[in-house]
Amino acid sequence: MASSTDLGADALERLAGQAVDMAASAPEDPWCGLAEAEEVVADPPRLETADPFEPSPADLESAAAAAEDAARAVDGVTNSEGAEASWSRTSIAMVASNGFSGCYVTTRHGVAASVLAGDGMGMERDYDFSSAVFHDDLEDPAAVGRSAGERAVGRLNPRKVETSQVPVVFDNRVSGSLLRALAGAVSGPAVARGTSFLKDAKGEKILTAGLNVIDDPLRPRGLRTKPFDGEGLATCRKPLVEDGVLESWILDCASARQLKLRSTANASRGTSGPPSPAPTNLYMEAGATTRADLIAGVDRGLLITEMMGMGVNAVTGDYSRGAAGFWIEDGEIAYPVSEVTVAGNLKDMFLRLTPADDLVFRTGTDAPSLRIDGMTVAGK
Repeated sequence: MASSTDLGADALERLAGQAVDMAASAPEDPWCGLAEAEEVVADPPRLETADPFEPSPADLESAAAAAEDAARAVDGVTNSEGAEASWSRTSIAMVASNGFSGCYVTTRHGVAASVLAGDGMGMERDYDFSSAVFHDDLEDPAAVGRSAGERAVGRLNPRKVETSQVPVVFDNRVSGSLLRALAGAVSGPAVARGTSFLKDAKGEKILTAGLNVIDDPLRPRGLRTKPFDGEGLATCRKPLVEDGVLESWILDCASARQLKLRSTANASRGTSGPPSPAPTNLYMEAGATTRADLIAGVDRGLLITEMMGMGVNAVTGDYSRGAAGFWIEDGEIAYPVSEVTVAGNLKDMFLRLTPADDLVFRTGTDAPSLRIDGMTVAGK
């Protein structure tokens, strides 16, 4: 793989030579190669991936200031880590020797704030953010800032809890991390290498009956919407899990050949390496229970609002991560909690999921708040 930021004729000629030289010296890979000519999409659809509105620097400065001012106005907030507003526009074009040619444009608007509450050793930090393809879909900067401030103040005076096995509710700000673990476990290369705890689970029940996990690269205004994948194949909406049953791997051409299957058009690529499979707009469909009712059904347990660390064993499914949030007593939030670890095994956790109805498309990998019974919460 060769890349350049210099688009001059001489630089491009050198780039082509470097690519040929690298290909000649690379070891043979029986799975690597372009998509077949009949596989690529001839006429990619036009999707809602680009907002014509371009904010000025003054607009961005005003949005960031509004977010920070609103956060600092919350009683109990004592300092700010800063606020930011952003905008980007990216043009993506791909041409391949198998006859594929396509391009599309994406935009991204964002606003975020992070603040501190309390004083001295009792200070707590929290944040909030909003990200959208179209400016009209972006949350109000003042609302984002106010939420960041209220979250920080709500975490003051946290306690530790005794180690126990209890129900855990993952807030929808952090529940997407469980979907990312699922996506990694059904990724073609991991399955082909035999390094996934779900390598033999296709066609089997892996989630609670009735739950669906969808990968939808065509979702209007989705953060990862795209008309073709990194190898020129037409993208389409597909269920990874349907009614709790694992229906599909996430494949590019190379991993599909290795598994003797067809690509799921999930190839993702940059300029520094070959394509690899990745989900697009991945989400778990919302349930019928409100978040409040999910919490109300917990006698003693933990509501997680922030997670730390990378404690997932992809081979065994063992799960252990640092967490912070709120302790639940008799179905109500009792007090903030910090410095705890939640642990279990993803195979068991997935089969005990209960989703709320509060799905929000926030990051591109999203799930509603999720309750999982019988997890180990390790504290003092």
